Amino acid sequence: QVQLVESGGGLVRPGDSLRLSCMLSGITFNGYTVGWFRQAPGKEREFVSALRQGRTYYADSVKGRFTISKDNAKNTLYLQLNNLAPGDTAVYYCAAGTPILSSMRAHTSYRSWGQGTQVTVSS
Repeated sequence: QVQLVESGGGLVRPGDSLRLSCMLSGITFNGYTVGWFRQAPGKEREFVSALRQGRTYYADSVKGRFTISKDNAKNTLYLQLNNLAPGDTAVYYCAAGTPILSSMRAHTSYRSWGQGTQVTVSS
C-alpha cells in the first residue's frame, strides 16, 4: 500500500524557516510525480511545489522562498520554507501521482496523499 507521512510543521514567527518532510512507502520516486499542496481554512487546496521527471516547479507565491528536494536513499521528500509570512499559514500536504504536465498543479491529479502537517506563522 502507498503511504505518505508528513512531519515538521509548527508555530513560527514571520521571517522564520521550517523544513517539512514526507516519508514515502509503497512507492519510490522513480516513475512518479511528488509534490506539496497547502490548504488554509475556508480556501481550496492549492499547489505549492512539485518534482516531476527531474524538474522542479513552484507556485508564484512561494518561488524564491521555498525549495523542494528529495533523498533517494531515505525515500523522503522535503520542502524547505524560508522567510515565512502569515499568508503561508495552512495545512501542508504531500502527494504523489502520475499527472501529465498540464495537470500537474491540480490537486485532483494526485492519487496518494499524506495526512497533513500544520504550519502557523504568527507574531
